[in-house]
Amino acid sequence: MKIVKCLIALISAFLMVSASVSARTIIQNKGSDTLVNVAQAWAEEYQKVNGDVAVAVTGGGSGTGIAALINGTVDIANASRKIKGKEKKLAKKNGQDPVQFIVGYDALAVFLHKDNPAKSLSISQMAEIYGEGGKTENWKDIGLQVPNCKGQEIVRVSRQNNSGTYAYFRGTVLGKRRDFKLGSRDMHGSKDVVDLVEKTPCAIGYSGLAYATDHVKLGCVSKKDGDKCVMPSVATASDGSYPIARPLFMYTVGKPKGEIKKYMDWILSDEGQCIILKKGYAPVRAVKCN
Repeated sequence: MKIVKCLIALISAFLMVSASVSARTIIQNKGSDTLVNVAQAWAEEYQKVNGDVAVAVTGGGSGTGIAALINGTVDIANASRKIKGKEKKLAKKNGQDPVQFIVGYDALAVFLHKDNPAKSLSISQMAEIYGEGGKTENWKDIGLQVPNCKGQEIVRVSRQNNSGTYAYFRGTVLGKRRDFKLGSRDMHGSKDVVDLVEKTPCAIGYSGLAYATDHVKLGCVSKKDGDKCVMPSVATASDGSYPIARPLFMYTVGKPKGEIKKYMDWILSDEGQCIILKKGYAPVRAVKCN
C-alpha cells in the first residue's frame, strides 16, 4: 500500500507540473543580430515580472526574423531596418498583417583597428571604400598610413545580406542604387565584425554601437567631406546628430493582444527602456533609471 501511495503522489505531482507547463505562454521572438542581446535581456527580466510567460529569443538577422513573421512561425520579429514593401505584400498574402513598433535607436558604428590613425571618415569616403565602382582600395588613397598593414590594402568587413545592418548601411552610406563591392569579408554577426577588425590592422567594419569594445577604435563620421565629424554614442543617436543613427524595430502579427501586448507595453515602459539604455542603445524617449 505504501508503494501504491508513493506512485499516486508521484503521478499527481507530475500531472501538476505538466498542467503548469502547458498553461505557460511562450512568445517566439526572432530576428536582428543587433537587437538579440537586448532582446535576451528583456526576456530574462520579464520572467521576474510575469513568470507565466516565457520569451524564446533567437537571432539570425532582420531578414530571417521578418521571414519567420511572414510564415507565421514567430510572434515578434526584431529588425534593424524597416520591413520592405514586398515583404508586407507577401505577409498580407499569407494572412499576416505586420504592425511596427520603434523600440530604441542605435548609432551604426564604424570600427577601425586601434593603430589606424584616421581622425574622421565622411559618408562619401566610406561609399568609395565599400561601394561598387568605388576607387578607394588602399589607405594611402585617403592620405593614411596604417602601422602593420602590409601593402596598405583596405580589408572591408561587412555583414551578410540578410542583415538589417547590411541593408541600412547600403541604403544610407552607398545610396539606394549602389551595391557593395565584391570581395568583402561578410560576417554572420556583429561580434564577429568587431573581433575581425580587432585582429586585422588593415580592416574597417561596421556594426551596432553596443558591440564596441576597448580593443577597437570608433570612427568619427561626417556627413560631407570637410564637415565636423560626430562620434557615435547614445546621445548622438538620440538627437540624430550622428550621420548613421537608425531606429530599431519590433514587428508583431497584427495589433498585439493578450500576453504579447503586455510584453510590448512593458518593453516600451520606463523599465524596459532602461534595459535597452544599459545595453548601449538609445531609448525611444527620455527615461529615469536607477
